[in-house]
Amino acid sequence: MLVESPPEQRAETAPAPPTRRAVRAFGLLLSVVLLVLVALASIAIGAKELSLGQVWHGLFEDSGTYGDVVVAERLSRTLLGLLAGAALGLAGAVLQALTRNPLADPGLLGINAGASAAVVTAITYFGVTSLTGYVWFAFFGAAAVGALVWFLGGSRGATPVRLALAGTAVSAALYGYLQAVMIMDEAALGKMRFWTVGSLASATNSTITQVLPFLLTGTVLALALARPLNAMAMGDDTAKALGANLNRTRALSMLAATVLCGAATAACGPIVFVGLMVPHVVRSFTGPDLRWILPYAAILSPVLLLGADVIGRIVARPSELQVGIVTAILGGPVFIFLVRRRRTAQL
Repeated sequence: MLVESPPEQRAETAPAPPTRRAVRAFGLLLSVVLLVLVALASIAIGAKELSLGQVWHGLFEDSGTYGDVVVAERLSRTLLGLLAGAALGLAGAVLQALTRNPLADPGLLGINAGASAAVVTAITYFGVTSLTGYVWFAFFGAAAVGALVWFLGGSRGATPVRLALAGTAVSAALYGYLQAVMIMDEAALGKMRFWTVGSLASATNSTITQVLPFLLTGTVLALALARPLNAMAMGDDTAKALGANLNRTRALSMLAATVLCGAATAACGPIVFVGLMVPHVVRSFTGPDLRWILPYAAILSPVLLLGADVIGRIVARPSELQVGIVTAILGGPVFIFLVRRRRTAQL
Protein backbone atom coordinates (compact mmCIF):
# COMPACT_ATOMS: atom_id res chain seq x y z
CA MET A 1 0.00 0.00 0.00
CA LEU A 2 1.44 3.35 -1.03
CA VAL A 3 1.40 6.21 1.47
CA GLU A 4 1.20 9.67 -0.06
CA SER A 5 3.52 12.32 1.34
CA PRO A 6 1.90 15.16 3.29
CA PRO A 7 1.17 18.23 1.15
CA GLU A 8 3.56 20.36 3.24
CA GLN A 9 6.43 17.98 2.56
CA ARG A 10 5.68 17.89 -1.15
CA ALA A 11 5.62 21.70 -1.21
CA GLU A 12 8.97 21.91 0.55
CA THR A 13 10.79 19.38 -1.54
CA ALA A 14 9.20 19.95 -4.95
CA PRO A 15 11.50 21.91 -7.26
CA ALA A 16 10.35 25.19 -8.77
CA PRO A 17 9.07 25.08 -12.37
CA PRO A 18 11.95 25.12 -14.87
CA THR A 19 10.94 28.53 -16.27
CA ARG A 20 10.90 30.14 -12.85
CA ARG A 21 14.25 28.60 -11.93
CA ALA A 22 15.72 29.90 -15.19
CA VAL A 23 14.43 33.41 -14.48
CA ARG A 24 15.87 33.33 -10.96
CA ALA A 25 19.22 32.08 -12.25
CA PHE A 26 19.32 34.75 -14.95
CA GLY A 27 18.46 37.39 -12.34
CA LEU A 28 21.31 36.13 -10.17
CA LEU A 29 23.69 36.47 -13.13
CA LEU A 30 22.51 40.04 -13.76
CA SER A 31 23.04 40.78 -10.07
CA VAL A 32 26.66 39.62 -10.35
CA VAL A 33 27.19 41.87 -13.38
CA LEU A 34 25.71 44.80 -11.47
CA LEU A 35 27.98 44.07 -8.53
CA VAL A 36 31.06 44.10 -10.78
CA LEU A 37 30.03 47.45 -12.27
CA VAL A 38 29.44 49.01 -8.85
CA ALA A 39 32.78 47.65 -7.60
CA LEU A 40 34.57 49.25 -10.57
CA ALA A 41 32.78 52.52 -9.85
CA SER A 42 33.91 52.28 -6.23
CA ILE A 43 37.53 52.05 -7.37
CA ALA A 44 37.27 54.74 -10.06
CA ILE A 45 35.24 57.43 -8.28
CA GLY A 46 36.54 59.58 -5.45
CA ALA A 47 38.29 62.86 -4.73
CA LYS A 48 40.49 61.99 -7.72
CA GLU A 49 38.66 60.55 -10.71
CA LEU A 50 40.32 57.59 -12.41
CA SER A 51 39.66 56.32 -15.93
CA LEU A 52 38.98 52.64 -16.58
CA GLY A 53 42.46 52.44 -18.11
CA GLN A 54 44.02 53.71 -14.87
CA VAL A 55 41.92 51.28 -12.85
CA TRP A 56 43.04 48.42 -15.06
CA HIS A 57 46.68 49.50 -14.78
CA GLY A 58 46.46 49.74 -11.00
CA LEU A 59 44.82 46.33 -10.69
CA PHE A 60 46.97 44.32 -13.10
CA GLU A 61 50.06 46.37 -13.99
CA ASP A 62 50.94 48.12 -10.74
CA SER A 63 54.15 50.14 -11.18
CA GLY A 64 53.92 52.33 -8.09
CA THR A 65 52.56 55.49 -9.75
CA TYR A 66 50.21 57.82 -7.87
CA GLY A 67 47.21 56.39 -9.73
CA ASP A 68 48.26 52.85 -8.85
CA VAL A 69 48.55 53.81 -5.16
CA VAL A 70 45.03 55.32 -5.25
CA VAL A 71 43.68 52.15 -6.88
CA ALA A 72 45.32 49.99 -4.18
CA GLU A 73 43.75 52.07 -1.40
CA ARG A 74 40.31 52.05 -2.99
CA LEU A 75 40.61 48.33 -3.72
CA SER A 76 40.91 47.62 0.02
CA ARG A 77 37.89 49.80 0.65
CA THR A 78 35.91 48.07 -2.09
CA LEU A 79 36.82 44.59 -0.89
CA LEU A 80 35.74 45.47 2.65
CA GLY A 81 32.47 46.84 1.26
CA LEU A 82 31.90 43.61 -0.67
CA LEU A 83 32.55 41.44 2.37
CA ALA A 84 30.67 43.58 4.88
CA GLY A 85 27.70 44.07 2.56
CA ALA A 86 27.37 40.34 1.91
CA ALA A 87 27.67 39.62 5.63
CA LEU A 88 24.98 42.13 6.59
CA GLY A 89 22.62 40.89 3.87
CA LEU A 90 23.03 37.25 4.86
CA ALA A 91 22.68 38.06 8.57
CA GLY A 92 19.51 40.01 7.93
CA ALA A 93 17.98 37.25 5.80
CA VAL A 94 18.80 34.59 8.41
CA LEU A 95 17.40 36.68 11.28
CA GLN A 96 14.20 37.45 9.37
CA ALA A 97 13.71 33.74 8.77
CA LEU A 98 14.66 32.86 12.35
CA THR A 99 12.26 35.37 13.96
CA ARG A 100 9.63 35.07 11.18
CA ASN A 101 9.66 38.84 11.05
CA PRO A 102 10.23 40.57 7.68
CA LEU A 103 11.28 43.74 9.55
CA ALA A 104 14.01 42.04 11.57
CA ASP A 105 17.64 43.11 11.22
CA PRO A 106 20.92 42.44 13.05
CA GLY A 107 20.08 45.16 15.57
CA LEU A 108 16.97 43.28 16.71
CA LEU A 109 18.99 40.70 18.64
CA GLY A 110 21.39 43.19 20.19
CA ILE A 111 24.40 42.35 18.03
CA ASN A 112 25.09 45.95 16.96
CA ALA A 113 24.60 47.16 20.53
CA GLY A 114 27.07 44.57 21.83
CA ALA A 115 29.72 45.61 19.33
CA SER A 116 29.23 49.31 20.06
CA ALA A 117 29.33 48.84 23.83
CA ALA A 118 32.53 46.80 23.55
CA VAL A 119 34.24 49.48 21.45
CA VAL A 120 33.37 52.33 23.82
CA THR A 121 34.59 50.18 26.72
CA ALA A 122 37.87 49.53 24.90
CA ILE A 123 38.37 53.26 24.23
CA THR A 124 37.40 54.48 27.69
CA TYR A 125 38.85 51.86 30.01
CA PHE A 126 41.59 50.13 28.00
CA GLY A 127 42.97 53.02 25.98
CA VAL A 128 42.52 51.31 22.61
CA THR A 129 42.92 53.80 19.77
CA SER A 130 43.59 51.74 16.63
CA LEU A 131 41.08 50.20 14.25
CA THR A 132 42.75 46.80 14.61
CA GLY A 133 42.04 46.99 18.33
CA TYR A 134 38.41 47.99 17.74
CA VAL A 135 37.89 44.97 15.49
CA TRP A 136 38.54 42.39 18.17
CA PHE A 137 36.64 44.17 20.94
CA ALA A 138 33.66 44.76 18.66
CA PHE A 139 33.60 41.19 17.44
CA PHE A 140 33.77 39.66 20.90
CA GLY A 141 31.18 42.14 22.18
CA ALA A 142 28.79 41.05 19.44
CA ALA A 143 29.51 37.38 20.14
CA ALA A 144 28.98 37.79 23.89
CA VAL A 145 25.65 39.54 23.40
CA GLY A 146 24.56 36.91 20.87
CA ALA A 147 25.28 34.19 23.44
CA LEU A 148 23.48 36.17 26.17
CA VAL A 149 20.39 36.67 24.00
CA TRP A 150 20.35 32.96 23.18
CA PHE A 151 20.60 32.11 26.89
CA LEU A 152 17.82 34.51 27.86
CA GLY A 153 15.54 33.71 24.97
CA GLY A 154 16.34 30.08 24.37
CA SER A 155 17.26 28.43 27.65
CA ARG A 156 13.69 27.16 28.08
CA GLY A 157 13.10 26.49 24.42
CA ALA A 158 13.94 29.11 21.84
CA THR A 159 11.07 30.80 20.02
CA PRO A 160 11.13 33.79 17.67
CA VAL A 161 9.23 35.94 20.17
CA ARG A 162 11.53 35.11 23.09
CA LEU A 163 14.65 35.80 21.06
CA ALA A 164 13.29 39.13 19.80
CA LEU A 165 12.22 40.23 23.29
CA ALA A 166 15.55 39.23 24.80
CA GLY A 167 17.45 41.06 22.06
CA THR A 168 15.37 44.22 22.50
CA ALA A 169 15.88 44.23 26.29
CA VAL A 170 19.63 43.68 26.04
CA SER A 171 19.95 46.36 23.32
CA ALA A 172 18.14 48.92 25.46
CA ALA A 173 20.41 48.24 28.43
CA LEU A 174 23.60 48.38 26.35
CA TYR A 175 22.65 51.58 24.53
CA GLY A 176 21.92 53.18 27.91
CA TYR A 177 25.40 52.16 29.08
CA LEU A 178 26.88 53.41 25.81
CA GLN A 179 25.31 56.86 26.12
CA ALA A 180 26.26 57.18 29.79
CA VAL A 181 29.93 56.42 29.13
CA MET A 182 30.13 58.73 26.12
CA ILE A 183 28.53 61.61 28.05
CA MET A 184 30.96 61.22 30.96
CA ASP A 185 34.04 60.80 28.74
CA GLU A 186 34.40 63.47 26.05
CA ALA A 187 37.46 61.74 24.59
CA ALA A 188 35.47 58.55 24.07
CA LEU A 189 32.68 60.60 22.49
CA GLY A 190 35.08 62.13 19.97
CA LYS A 191 36.63 58.79 19.02
CA MET A 192 33.32 56.92 18.86
CA ARG A 193 31.55 59.58 16.79
CA PHE A 194 33.21 58.49 13.54
CA TRP A 195 32.95 54.73 14.20
CA THR A 196 29.29 54.71 15.23
CA VAL A 197 27.98 56.19 11.96
CA GLY A 198 29.52 53.36 9.90
CA SER A 199 32.25 53.93 7.34
CA LEU A 200 34.50 52.11 4.86
CA ALA A 201 37.09 54.91 4.83
CA SER A 202 39.43 53.19 7.31
CA ALA A 203 39.62 49.94 5.36
CA THR A 204 43.05 48.32 5.28
CA ASN A 205 44.38 44.96 4.19
CA SER A 206 45.03 44.19 7.85
CA THR A 207 41.37 44.76 8.75
CA ILE A 208 40.22 42.54 5.89
CA THR A 209 42.64 39.79 6.91
CA GLN A 210 41.38 39.84 10.50
CA VAL A 211 37.68 39.58 9.71
CA LEU A 212 37.86 37.39 6.57
CA PRO A 213 37.94 33.99 8.38
CA PHE A 214 34.85 34.91 10.40
CA LEU A 215 32.99 36.21 7.35
CA LEU A 216 33.74 33.08 5.32
CA THR A 217 32.72 30.79 8.19
CA GLY A 218 29.48 32.69 8.76
CA THR A 219 28.68 32.71 5.03
CA VAL A 220 29.10 28.95 4.66
CA LEU A 221 27.01 28.32 7.77
CA ALA A 222 24.22 30.68 6.66
CA LEU A 223 23.98 29.08 3.21
CA ALA A 224 23.89 25.61 4.76
CA LEU A 225 20.87 26.63 6.89
CA ALA A 226 18.63 27.43 3.92
CA ARG A 227 16.77 24.09 3.90
CA PRO A 228 16.11 23.75 7.66
CA LEU A 229 15.01 27.40 7.85
CA ASN A 230 12.67 26.77 4.92
CA ALA A 231 11.14 23.90 6.87
CA MET A 232 10.78 26.03 10.01
CA ALA A 233 8.91 28.68 8.02
CA MET A 234 6.02 26.18 7.70
CA GLY A 235 5.60 25.99 11.46
CA ASP A 236 7.29 24.01 14.21
CA ASP A 237 5.13 20.91 13.88
CA THR A 238 5.63 20.68 10.13
CA ALA A 239 9.36 21.33 10.49
CA LYS A 240 9.66 18.46 12.98
CA ALA A 241 7.74 16.19 10.63
CA LEU A 242 10.22 17.10 7.88
CA GLY A 243 13.12 16.13 10.15
CA ALA A 244 14.35 19.60 11.15
CA ASN A 245 15.98 19.96 14.56
CA LEU A 246 14.44 23.22 15.77
CA ASN A 247 16.79 24.10 18.63
CA ARG A 248 19.88 23.20 16.63
CA THR A 249 18.72 25.24 13.65
CA ARG A 250 17.92 28.24 15.83
CA ALA A 251 21.25 27.99 17.65
CA LEU A 252 23.21 27.74 14.40
CA SER A 253 21.20 30.62 12.90
CA MET A 254 22.04 32.79 15.89
CA LEU A 255 25.69 31.78 15.56
CA ALA A 256 25.79 32.56 11.83
CA ALA A 257 24.11 35.94 12.25
CA THR A 258 26.34 36.86 15.19
CA VAL A 259 29.55 35.93 13.39
CA LEU A 260 28.54 37.73 10.18
CA CYS A 261 27.15 40.88 11.75
CA GLY A 262 29.79 40.99 14.48
CA ALA A 263 32.66 40.85 12.00
CA ALA A 264 31.07 43.39 9.64
CA THR A 265 30.25 45.78 12.48
CA ALA A 266 33.72 45.40 13.92
CA ALA A 267 35.33 46.41 10.64
CA CYS A 268 32.95 49.17 9.52
CA GLY A 269 30.88 50.23 12.50
CA PRO A 270 27.11 49.70 12.78
CA ILE A 271 25.57 50.23 9.31
CA VAL A 272 21.78 50.34 9.25
CA PHE A 273 19.17 49.29 6.69
CA VAL A 274 21.38 47.01 4.57
CA GLY A 275 20.52 43.84 6.49
CA LEU A 276 16.92 45.00 6.85
CA MET A 277 16.01 46.28 3.40
CA VAL A 278 17.85 44.04 0.93
CA PRO A 279 16.45 40.66 2.10
CA HIS A 280 12.99 42.21 2.19
CA VAL A 281 13.32 43.50 -1.37
CA VAL A 282 14.80 40.21 -2.58
CA ARG A 283 11.95 38.22 -1.07
CA SER A 284 9.46 40.25 -3.12
CA PHE A 285 10.71 38.70 -6.39
CA THR A 286 12.26 35.38 -5.33
CA GLY A 287 9.47 34.24 -3.03
CA PRO A 288 10.09 32.77 0.44
CA ASP A 289 12.65 30.14 -0.61
CA LEU A 290 15.87 30.86 1.29
CA ARG A 291 17.87 28.80 -1.22
CA TRP A 292 17.40 31.83 -3.51
CA ILE A 293 17.02 34.63 -0.96
CA LEU A 294 20.44 34.04 0.61
CA PRO A 295 22.53 34.11 -2.62
CA TYR A 296 20.62 37.15 -3.89
CA ALA A 297 21.08 38.97 -0.56
CA ALA A 298 24.79 38.15 -0.53
CA ILE A 299 25.20 39.76 -3.97
CA LEU A 300 22.78 42.70 -3.83
CA SER A 301 23.67 43.88 -0.32
CA PRO A 302 27.22 44.84 -1.41
CA VAL A 303 25.66 46.62 -4.40
CA LEU A 304 23.68 48.80 -1.98
CA LEU A 305 26.60 49.34 0.40
CA LEU A 306 29.17 50.19 -2.29
CA GLY A 307 26.65 52.29 -4.20
CA ALA A 308 25.93 54.30 -1.05
CA ASP A 309 29.67 54.70 -0.46
CA VAL A 310 30.16 56.06 -4.00
CA ILE A 311 27.24 58.49 -3.54
CA GLY A 312 28.77 59.70 -0.27
CA ARG A 313 32.02 60.51 -2.06
CA ILE A 314 30.26 62.39 -4.87
CA VAL A 315 27.85 64.59 -2.88
CA ALA A 316 30.40 65.86 -0.35
CA ARG A 317 33.48 66.45 -2.51
CA PRO A 318 36.30 67.06 -1.78
CA SER A 319 35.36 65.43 1.54
CA GLU A 320 32.92 62.53 1.85
CA LEU A 321 29.76 61.46 3.63
CA GLN A 322 30.06 58.25 5.65
CA VAL A 323 28.30 55.27 4.13
CA GLY A 324 26.23 54.65 7.26
CA ILE A 325 24.65 58.09 6.88
CA VAL A 326 23.92 57.54 3.19
CA THR A 327 22.29 54.13 3.73
CA ALA A 328 20.07 55.65 6.42
CA ILE A 329 19.05 58.58 4.19
CA LEU A 330 18.36 56.31 1.21
CA GLY A 331 16.97 53.38 3.14
CA GLY A 332 14.38 55.19 5.23
CA PRO A 333 12.11 56.50 2.43
CA VAL A 334 12.59 53.39 0.28
CA PHE A 335 11.69 51.07 3.10
CA ILE A 336 8.64 53.15 4.05
CA PHE A 337 7.47 52.80 0.46
CA LEU A 338 8.02 49.04 0.54
CA VAL A 339 6.13 48.41 3.76
CA ARG A 340 3.23 50.64 2.69
CA ARG A 341 2.67 48.78 -0.55
CA ARG A 342 -0.62 46.92 -0.75
CA ARG A 343 1.25 43.66 -1.24
CA THR A 344 4.37 43.22 0.84
CA ALA A 345 6.62 40.18 0.83
CA GLN A 346 5.62 37.71 3.53
CA LEU A 347 7.70 35.10 5.29
